[in-house]
Amino acid sequence: MIFFSLSKEELRKKIKEKRDKLSQTEIWRRSEKIIEKLTKMNEFVNADAVACYISFGNEVNTHFLIKNFIEKKKILVPFVDKGRKEIRLSHLKNWEELHTGEYGILEPKKEFLRIENNADIFIIPGIVFDESGNRIGYGGGYFDRFLSDFKGKKIALAYEFQIIKKMPNEKHDVKMDFIVTDKRIIKVCFTY
Repeated sequence: MIFFSLSKEELRKKIKEKRDKLSQTEIWRRSEKIIEKLTKMNEFVNADAVACYISFGNEVNTHFLIKNFIEKKKILVPFVDKGRKEIRLSHLKNWEELHTGEYGILEPKKEFLRIENNADIFIIPGIVFDESGNRIGYGGGYFDRFLSDFKGKKIALAYEFQIIKKMPNEKHDVKMDFIVTDKRIIKVCFTY
């Protein structure tokens, strides 16, 4: 598929529609392959602190990843700070500390917020990616603003059909270091 002529908004809509058609069985099957690849990467194995999005809808499912590693690594999860209009990270110690927050996404309850912003890697969601590490999210800019100062490795999780050859990007867009799909691991600039 050639999408380069489409705008970011058109790309977002087209790929999101395709993702929304996945069955729960397909999401679990593909997610399991992606998580297996991720957890074998040196960047993940060697990370002490892992920031990871909590999946919702038809995103690559991260629930079992978080539950499996919550006692093995320091797991930081994002939440929306409405006052600052930004994403912040909180150290999650138990899955039961979560509730449905902004935009219907699981996030820590206020009494369990343990703010930390340093992690070795950040596992990122998105709707469309290209092989150069560019990302299109939901359009709010929350992740781009947070990631502009993030010093660790940025690893996106995506289904293979979410990857296109090239797409338009802007100066403020933050590139991923890796994109892990059900078919391959893309390291920005080359694939292995």
